[in-house]
Amino acid sequence: MASDLDFSPPEVPEPTFLENLLRYGLFLGAIFQLICVLAIIVPIPKSYEAEAEPSEPRSAEVTRKPKTTVPSVNKRPKKETKKKR
Repeated sequence: MASDLDFSPPEVPEPTFLENLLRYGLFLGAIFQLICVLAIIVPIPKSYEAEAEPSEPRSAEVTRKPKTTVPSVNKRPKKETKKKR
């Protein structure tokens, strides 16, 4: 009865190149997602940038002018009275 039992490991085929590529691609994707989630959760102190910027005004903000809206010539003015039914 003991000779009837076969305790050898089952034969598993060697993974193909595509299966290996898929496995390692999924591992890399999971690691990338963990890094992205940790980047959102863990704040990075920006003390070195905050000290340098207030003393120097940005050149883009100084030269920027507010835009004024000019109505287009082709557009009709809105009708002020309500339509009668």
